[in-house]
Amino acid sequence: MTDATATKVEPIQIQPPAGKYRWVVVWLLFAAMVINYVDRQALGVLKPTLMAEFGWTETNFADIIFWFQAAYAVSYLLWGRLVDKIGARWGFGIAFIIWQIAFIAHAGIRSLQTAIIARVALGIGEGGGFPAGIKAVTEWFPKKERAFAVGLFNAGTNIGAIVTPLIIPLIASVWLGTAEEPNWRMALIIVGALGFLWVPVWFMIYKRPGEHSKVTPAELNWISQDAPDPVHKIGWLKLLTVKETWAYALGKFLIDPIWWFFLFWLPGFLGKQYDLNLLTFGPPLIAIYLLSDVGSVGGGWLSGQFLKRGMSLGAARKLTMLICALAVTPVAFAGNIDNMWLAVLVIGVATAAHQGFSANLYAMPGDVFPRSAVGSVVGIGGMIGGFGGMAMAKYAGYVLDKIGSYTPIFVVAASAYLVALLVIHILSPRYEPAKV
Repeated sequence: MTDATATKVEPIQIQPPAGKYRWVVVWLLFAAMVINYVDRQALGVLKPTLMAEFGWTETNFADIIFWFQAAYAVSYLLWGRLVDKIGARWGFGIAFIIWQIAFIAHAGIRSLQTAIIARVALGIGEGGGFPAGIKAVTEWFPKKERAFAVGLFNAGTNIGAIVTPLIIPLIASVWLGTAEEPNWRMALIIVGALGFLWVPVWFMIYKRPGEHSKVTPAELNWISQDAPDPVHKIGWLKLLTVKETWAYALGKFLIDPIWWFFLFWLPGFLGKQYDLNLLTFGPPLIAIYLLSDVGSVGGGWLSGQFLKRGMSLGAARKLTMLICALAVTPVAFAGNIDNMWLAVLVIGVATAAHQGFSANLYAMPGDVFPRSAVGSVVGIGGMIGGFGGMAMAKYAGYVLDKIGSYTPIFVVAASAYLVALLVIHILSPRYEPAKV
């Protein structure tokens, strides 16, 4: 799967000559992803409560996820193009405001229809998060550091997934209600309002490196060390004819649905399989997403280590993705494990491997496309990944209502990453700059 003949990059340096302000940007993105995933994961954490209160079936819940994915997929594409036009600063800021308002609106859910409306609005806003985040990393980091930087800010998604089963049940069932009658509406309002504290910090701190007074000349030189990008604009239609676009997009199509399944259905799986409830499935979920954080940072770190040892960029990325893809395969047996903590370990390793694989896949647009096209390529890939998520939502709802077993879904999850890596390698065997 690796390409030993590709041009080697210079060994990565652990520290640039001077200046570290770009890492402040990463931690801002990290914080935003924490909030993003609290907002996204809340519905999964509340799934047993909402299904009991409103009488929803697994298919009903799948429909809510389906329409969120549809809105997310379309908006991801549009945000990608918009971010290329207005930049990461305004793109991320506006997207954040939209999704945070939509999250607070979840407190008004009264039926299946209002739940779908709230999730569609959330999907429209959240669709801008990753295109703007990847754009920001591309503006602030050289290629040598991008996978690690993406892994760091993407680790915020796991922290958000860890925090959600702690704070939502605590506020809803302990502070404002009881386990039998949780006050989930007020919990969502409080959490959503606190999230807005991020917005003024972002606008005060974020600028492009060349416009920022905190960036030293040495750090700016480090950030700008890659060859200059072409000046000409690159349209969507042109990008759709480039095989590297499809290498990224089809990779997303195959792996994104697995992450969505883990995110939205794990609380229900733990509840059904091990008789847990809103207050007791927190510890196993926390353990799973702590492992995910290790994978998110470790995946970017590992490809950096391979680069340091003289591997080509493509070889480093693909070897890391292969290791991650193999680590996912034992999850095929997760549905048949009687010991809860053994199942948590197997699932946690799989989610960690997903994040490691994803960190390197997210680096691909910045690796092979000029900066002016990164947001658009990320948007195309996110849209295609969203379509995969829509299919997974329908598949999971059907399987769980008709068969009542999670095993068929875990089997799909186990094989998706190897298939994705094969597709990526076929479409981009040399991992060379895209001809655009």
